[in-house]
Amino acid sequence: MPSAALQGLKVVEMGQLIAGPFAAKTLGDFGAEVIKIEPPGAGDPLRHWRLVQDGTSVWWQVQSRNKRSIALDLRQAEGQAIARRLIDQADVLIENFRPGTLEGWGLGYDELAKTNPALVMLRISGYGQTGPYRDRPGFGVIGEAMGGLRHLTGEPGRVPVRCGISIGDTLAALHGTIGVLMALYHRKVHGGPGQVIDVALHEAVFNVMESLLPEYSAFGVVREPAGSALPGIAPSNAYRCGDDAVVLIGGNGDSIFKRLMGVIGRDDLARDPALAGNAGRAQRAAELDAAIEAWTRTQPAAEVLAVLADAGVPCGRVFTARDIAEDPHYRERDMILTQKTRSGHEVAVPGIVPKLMGTPGGVRWSAPGLGDDTDAVLRELAYGEEEIAALRARKVVA
Repeated sequence: MPSAALQGLKVVEMGQLIAGPFAAKTLGDFGAEVIKIEPPGAGDPLRHWRLVQDGTSVWWQVQSRNKRSIALDLRQAEGQAIARRLIDQADVLIENFRPGTLEGWGLGYDELAKTNPALVMLRISGYGQTGPYRDRPGFGVIGEAMGGLRHLTGEPGRVPVRCGISIGDTLAALHGTIGVLMALYHRKVHGGPGQVIDVALHEAVFNVMESLLPEYSAFGVVREPAGSALPGIAPSNAYRCGDDAVVLIGGNGDSIFKRLMGVIGRDDLARDPALAGNAGRAQRAAELDAAIEAWTRTQPAAEVLAVLADAGVPCGRVFTARDIAEDPHYRERDMILTQKTRSGHEVAVPGIVPKLMGTPGGVRWSAPGLGDDTDAVLRELAYGEEEIAALRARKVVA
């Protein structure tokens, strides 16, 4: 078994819910040692979000795999001192509290860097550590709205909808993970000190908004919601089939467009010089969509997909959770893993992304119960058994 890419990296996670913990989970999947600090009692609220099995969310099994849990009261001075000892030995600290929270506990970066100048600190918040909105509370959904994404989701003339998951949080986590890896590279290769990575939820969303701002800047165009279409790129849409199933077809490449028109029996459109490039097709997108759906409506989705695949036209059906779980391609690429929970259940979870050939990631252990590793972590920090018992009696740890 090859060594993990991040083996030997020590990470302390103070995050809750999604953004910070997802970043730590990503590092943990590739071998980092992640110690998660949780408040005694309830722990991370994600433990109880959505569907629960034996008192614990099954979502928790994904988000907190490859982590150790220490239940530590950071509101107490003794808890802060323990956290400080942990962080002094860490390469990375991840937190997603409201700006100023750690400073109030004496755990701001300036203080931590005095004893651990190599520390890389990832800070994820709604609006960032600076700016007029820094003190406002923010969740992923608010970041999606401010970042420009929410305005584009949904059908024209209707209330914008969410994409179904907390994509703003995950985008922030991925940007944060990239920042951590860049800071570690700078530290190792260039001999630089540690540093802070400041990620705002709305900025992570805004960073993936493609041509949104340049189009407004150059032409004064405010991009509007377009349902399932891809505005300005045609044909690319969702189409209803004869069995009422929906398929997605991307026929927007010049040669692909000609093959698609041949399949649907519209060689006249394939030969039309006005449709030879995307600019012309975009102007007649509604006409093209109508022609394509007139064909898809004549047969079931399975037949539509088979014919288009044979013709080399990108297409796909809309997958549900059941479809994913039963799909052979997902299985072949190890994207469906079976993970045993601490209570003994087996649950299917997403596999590891990205796939590294030489140092692949993996699930080394399942998500911990609250405080499962408190005593072990304290012993590693040179606390004796009597000290640990006293800390537990004072409810500093659990």
